[in-house]
Amino acid sequence: MPKITPFQCVRPAPNLAPRIAALPYDVYNRQEALAEVQREPLSFLKIDRAETQFPDDVDTYDPRVYAKAKELLEGMIADGSLIIEETPCYYIYELIMEGRSQTGIVACSSVDDYQNQLIKKHENTREEKELDRIRHVDTTNAHTGPIFLVYRSVEKINEIIDAIKKETPLYDFASSDNITHKVWRISSANLLSQLEILFEQIPCTYIADGHHRCASAVKVGLERRSLYPDYTGKEEFNRFLSVLFPDDQLYIMPYNRVVKDLNGLSGEAFLEAVKKAGFTIEYKGKAQVSPNKKGTFGMYLKEGWYLLTASEELFSTDPVKGLDVSILQDHLLETILNIKDPRTDKRIDFVGGIRGLDELERRVSSDMTVAFSMFATSIEELLSVADAGLLMPPKSTWFEPKLRSGLFIHKL
Repeated sequence: MPKITPFQCVRPAPNLAPRIAALPYDVYNRQEALAEVQREPLSFLKIDRAETQFPDDVDTYDPRVYAKAKELLEGMIADGSLIIEETPCYYIYELIMEGRSQTGIVACSSVDDYQNQLIKKHENTREEKELDRIRHVDTTNAHTGPIFLVYRSVEKINEIIDAIKKETPLYDFASSDNITHKVWRISSANLLSQLEILFEQIPCTYIADGHHRCASAVKVGLERRSLYPDYTGKEEFNRFLSVLFPDDQLYIMPYNRVVKDLNGLSGEAFLEAVKKAGFTIEYKGKAQVSPNKKGTFGMYLKEGWYLLTASEELFSTDPVKGLDVSILQDHLLETILNIKDPRTDKRIDFVGGIRGLDELERRVSSDMTVAFSMFATSIEELLSVADAGLLMPPKSTWFEPKLRSGLFIHKL
């Protein structure tokens, strides 16, 4: 049964929380990250992406970048921008997007639970992305971005959370993207104990978002165990920062695809190949196509939109092969466009649903040839894949709203 524990949080001074809280490091490219840090100098992004403090000729993964992150973090603690909680606590973190609320518990999760698959994953990770966050965690001696975990909703936990939310929040602000963020602290020994016991009765938790951060945090913990063979298990490196949400509150947006070329085919030959692969095609002209049911796909090609519908023989009862992202990959991207490994093929890119369909049109008009809009993977599909011990194709889910970094920091 998964174990959660309270922790001695490093967090923003209350008046600075709106300025410090930042979107996750991996939603920005380098230029976007620099622009955001220039817009808001207190943004925690300057720590998560410390290359923003250097000229462009300094590599993102230069050792000086990680040293700068450590320097900036310690500087913000020293000047009082970040404060250290006096006692270990849990926190309640509510995000409200366009009137829809999701509320999670901020706590530390166990390295051993990840190792023993009590924290289940649904995605593979890429070594180069892991190495970046391993260096960041190890050098800063901190987990600066929480792992987004999900559990099957428990009524008693919901009741405790709802009662706490009636109290005055520690933080209450709207970020620049119009997401409301509210935080409450749980310091009562009775409530801390109740929640720990309730979570121990849950069979498992699941990684919703943050597979690379999670794998990196675990690897740092395991490395430190090797350095300190007499470890007791109570050391901070045995746990990592997480926010745990009930499954019935989460919202997944589609993760769309754009492809650089048609693998040598003309537009007409490509459309014919799509038909032969088992898709019906309906031309929609300038009307953007946002799929509203499983097995349907929007396609933007040569300034026109098409609705693709997969035939029944393309569906599968297999938890992975039955996903829309798999149907598109297995029966179109791989077989027609020769994209065999979307994790490494440079001809494909992925566009989070939050960017909208206009972004797909923009990419096709600039650096790509064809775009596909997807029907979103459901949370139940995600849990089913993880329960089966299987893995989704890369970029299968885009969760919104995104958790903010810098609101909760776990020092190792």
